[in-house]
Amino acid sequence: MNPVGHDNPNGICTAGQESNCTGCTISGKLKCRFSVFDWLKFILLFSVFLVPGLIGMNRGGYSNQIAWMFVFWIFFFGFWEIKILCSHCPYYAKEGFLLECHANAGCPKFWKYNPAPINRWEKFQLVIGFSILFGYPIYFSIIGEQYLWAGLTALGTIVFFVILGRNTCSKCVNFSCIFNRVSKEVVDEYLKKNEVMRKAWEEAGYKIGND
Repeated sequence: MNPVGHDNPNGICTAGQESNCTGCTISGKLKCRFSVFDWLKFILLFSVFLVPGLIGMNRGGYSNQIAWMFVFWIFFFGFWEIKILCSHCPYYAKEGFLLECHANAGCPKFWKYNPAPINRWEKFQLVIGFSILFGYPIYFSIIGEQYLWAGLTALGTIVFFVILGRNTCSKCVNFSCIFNRVSKEVVDEYLKKNEVMRKAWEEAGYKIGND
């Protein structure tokens, strides 16, 4: 168990000192430490969807909608997604105003850390939010008759989620996210190391082991 400190009031190991990871039984199985390199890879992967989407909207005569798309992104990443997804993540447990993680690094932490798993209503909101986020440029590219760019944007979306699922979601510590693919065995071991999170998950109905 990670010791509680002023920068880690919940004793979450991901938010604690890396020196406490010595001898960890699940070392290497999770992306449980912030890496600027991982974050830059995420940004590059996201651009596979973003770039053709922006081109399609601009060529289709809807460049004025690009500003509104970014307004939604600011709202989504800065307020909405942070509340329903990121606030449940062990990365969020670390003290500080800005989030450090391999996806949303730099986003403000307006909400209190919630160690419990994401509930069904929050998962439904995530589906809605991601549908708007990724569907926006595809929609305006289509009505602007930029079918090639709409197709490339849709393909970029698929590539984004496939690669993200294989390389990131399969090791992400935000276990209750709808895209998370970490095995139950690893989740159980992580929860055993983090009492605050384990208690919140068990209160929500989660059972460690095969029971």
